[in-house]
Amino acid sequence: MYYETIFIVNPDISQENTEALTDNLIAKVEKVGGRIVKRENWGSRPLAYSIANRKRGNYILLVTDGNAEAINTLEHAISLEERIIRSLTTRLTELSDKPSPLLRRAQAAAKREEAAAEEKAAAAEEQVTEADTPASEEQASEATTDAKDETDGAEAST
Repeated sequence: MYYETIFIVNPDISQENTEALTDNLIAKVEKVGGRIVKRENWGSRPLAYSIANRKRGNYILLVTDGNAEAINTLEHAISLEERIIRSLTTRLTELSDKPSPLLRRAQAAAKREEAAAEEKAAAAEEQVTEADTPASEEQASEATTDAKDETDGAEAST
């Protein structure tokens, strides 16, 4: 049976401590025979409503494969942890290898930002090249004009 657990960690806790907390919860689940299939850190996100005077929280998703004892152990460990301000566990009918929709949106936004940064860098490089190009074009047109003058002079002498 697969279970999905989402919990919200107090935003005042550092990223390293949040990861350590998650590792500790995973170790407890694995100790009783459960297995973590998927682990996603959604980062700091705004809460729908204020919880304990907090307007943001660090969201973590764990998908667990195991029996009821593994899930009960996870939920018990979450309930004892003061740094976790909310949690929700649901049973899944099927397991998906794809990232969650929230993580997919975050990855797509990161790709868009990266593409925009690359476009900005290319535009800046193009502006530098354009600043050098007019002098080169003038030199090229002068060389072409000189070559035409030479051939016209050679044709006239024959």
